[in-house]
Amino acid sequence: SEKLFVEMADVMVAEGWRDAGYEFVCIDDCWMAPMRDEHGRLQADPERFPSGIRKLADYVHSRGLKLGIYSDVGNKTCAGFPGSYNYYDLDAQTFASWGVDLLKFDGCNSDSLELLAEGYRRMSLALNKTGRSIVYSCEWPFYLRPVQQPNYTEIKQYCNHWRNFYDVYDSWSSIKSILDWTALHQDSIVKIAGPGGWNDPDMASIFVSLSQLVIGNFGLSRDQAVTQMAMWAIMAAPLFMSNDLRHISPEAKWLLQNKEVIAINQDPLGKQGYRIAKDKNFELWERPLSGQAYAVAVLNKQEIGGPQNFTFSFTFLGNGLACNPACSVRQVLPASRDWGVYSWVSSLEVEVNPTGTVLLKV
Repeated sequence: SEKLFVEMADVMVAEGWRDAGYEFVCIDDCWMAPMRDEHGRLQADPERFPSGIRKLADYVHSRGLKLGIYSDVGNKTCAGFPGSYNYYDLDAQTFASWGVDLLKFDGCNSDSLELLAEGYRRMSLALNKTGRSIVYSCEWPFYLRPVQQPNYTEIKQYCNHWRNFYDVYDSWSSIKSILDWTALHQDSIVKIAGPGGWNDPDMASIFVSLSQLVIGNFGLSRDQAVTQMAMWAIMAAPLFMSNDLRHISPEAKWLLQNKEVIAINQDPLGKQGYRIAKDKNFELWERPLSGQAYAVAVLNKQEIGGPQNFTFSFTFLGNGLACNPACSVRQVLPASRDWGVYSWVSSLEVEVNPTGTVLLKV
């Protein structure tokens, strides 16, 4: 309801979320009335959004935030509301006239892959034609993948970020499956990511709102929450929270607002990270950053027992260039501390909790 989004916008300002960099308040599926109006335009559900989306957008903008909305490339949305098929220009104009700043464009109920691709292209052109700057969030590759390998070069031409994998759930098995899938497909997806177009490891289902980060809910332990935050930063993933900011623990808030992690995630070089080594339950990931720095994540996938040690050589990082001839090392997560200066040929031993991650900046 509009009341929920107004309250969430207020909390984002009052509790420092906006200042940390979270700037979009996003509405997912089910916001619409079941029918278009007499002019064929989408309309908001009159009971839950009595003031209409334009008024809500004005309020969100008055708080220094931006508004995101949802539609679908097919005849109907995933929840059965009116889709944008054959209405791309009209819907884009409607969203722009309301002051919308982001469109999540789903892929349910499209009759063929050709129509799906054509719809994603057409909505991209329609949004640009409005003259309003609207972030375009696509689900295009996710719906292609079961049948064919997505053409990421084409997708990046039309979309600002695109979803690759199943809905994220508030569980460790969900987070783990996303990381496994990303590592398995990194050769085809990492190179395409960069300013203007990003890989979205997941999107949540309508039941948990437009999502990435399930931190602050109930299903992840503290170590698993650290892992999600660290790995989403390594993967250069857009940070969308799916949680109730009115009821969030100080620990989850500290993690989600951690300026050092957000700076890694938002690094202007815009390169996506990747896995460089796997040893039993341990994985070593790196992400090139601006200023010749690297973010490094040591992930422990062991699910039982206590903390374990993992040792790696600095010659592993950045094809041997990250620490040549020397480098300073700072730990960012699970807590910040300086490790000092190391030479190119040294090794580092880190202790990592089960299902946890140690995030470093080198």
